[in-house]
Amino acid sequence: MAGQLVQVATETISSAVSTVTLIGTTTDDVYLLTLNNVNTSADCSVTLRFLVSGSADSSANYDRALFNLRGDGAFTSSATTNQTQFNLCSIGTGTQEQGNGKINIFNANDSSEYTFFTVEMSSRNNDSHLRGFQGGGVLTVAQATNGIRIINDGGNFTSGTFSLYKVV
Repeated sequence: MAGQLVQVATETISSAVSTVTLIGTTTDDVYLLTLNNVNTSADCSVTLRFLVSGSADSSANYDRALFNLRGDGAFTSSATTNQTQFNLCSIGTGTQEQGNGKINIFNANDSSEYTFFTVEMSSRNNDSHLRGFQGGGVLTVAQATNGIRIINDGGNFTSGTFSLYKVV
C-alpha cells in the first residue's frame, strides 16, 4: 500500500471490554487496522464485523480464507462462507499469550462495491505455541461500511491497542 497513514480512531484497553468499535470517515475507501499486544480474560477467538451506518452488520454475508502457520504442528488452511462475522485468530490467557496483527481494508465507503480485507495476524498460545494467520475476506454486500467492531467471543479484552488509519 503506497501512501500516507492518518490515524482516524484508536482505543487502548484500560478496563475489560468484550468489543472494540472504531469508526472511520465517510469518504475514505482504504484503511489499515492494527491490533497491538491484545490480551484476553479467557481463551477466545477474535472476530470482526464491519459497521454500516454505525451498526455492526451481522448478516450471513462474510466469506474468508486463511492460511494457519503453526509452531506446534502442521500448517493448515481454512475457508468459510456465509458467516455472520470474520474469525481472525485465537488468543489464550497463559503467560505471555497475546495477539498482534494488521488488516488492510478496501472499498469501505464505496456503496457499489463489496468491502474486502487482507489480514496478517500472529498469536502466542499455550506459552510456546506460536501461530500466524494470513489471508483475506469479503463482505458480499455492495454497501458502504464506515467502521469496524472487533469482538472477543469468549470473554473480555483485558489490554491492547486497536487503531484505524486511513490511507491517503
